[in-house]
Amino acid sequence: MTPEHELPLTFCNPSAFAFDAETAIALLADRHIRKAIERGDFDDLPGSGKPLDLSDAHDPDWWLKRFMKREGLAFLPPSIQLRKDDATLDEQLDQLPNEKAVRHEIAQFNEQVMHARHQLPSGPPLITMPRDVEATVAAWAGRKAARTEEARTKASGEAKAEQRSRRPLFRKRGRRQSR
Repeated sequence: MTPEHELPLTFCNPSAFAFDAETAIALLADRHIRKAIERGDFDDLPGSGKPLDLSDAHDPDWWLKRFMKREGLAFLPPSIQLRKDDATLDEQLDQLPNEKAVRHEIAQFNEQVMHARHQLPSGPPLITMPRDVEATVAAWAGRKAARTEEARTKASGEAKAEQRSRRPLFRKRGRRQSR
């Protein structure tokens, strides 16, 4: 008698198909695994429900992934990278010494944005717009003036505090009068 879940032999004639050795072995292994699952041989194995710890040994790009992890590299789609660059551009500009360098940096950023706009989109849509050079330079100059004023205020406050904390080492005392 055949079990109910198996089809009768007349349904599929195995000799009607030509298999190579690898396919036959894979089908045989699959059949044995399915029977073991039905019997419950794989229930309650140690580590059940936990993620597998797979090594990079079988990954063809293992060296690239290790290099990127070791060097702290991240390759993002151009639209995401430009968003990040736009968010940090003001901080980068604040580190520059003069207006000429600021204008050059803004021009490079705008060139990157325009180049990305002329390329086919890869990844999320590009929503970063080129920066207005004059407005960005004016904002940079305002931040620089504020930092300079803040530094002056802090320096003068420290100087006053230092003057107050100074006491002469020797005090002038009147001569003691003898009685």
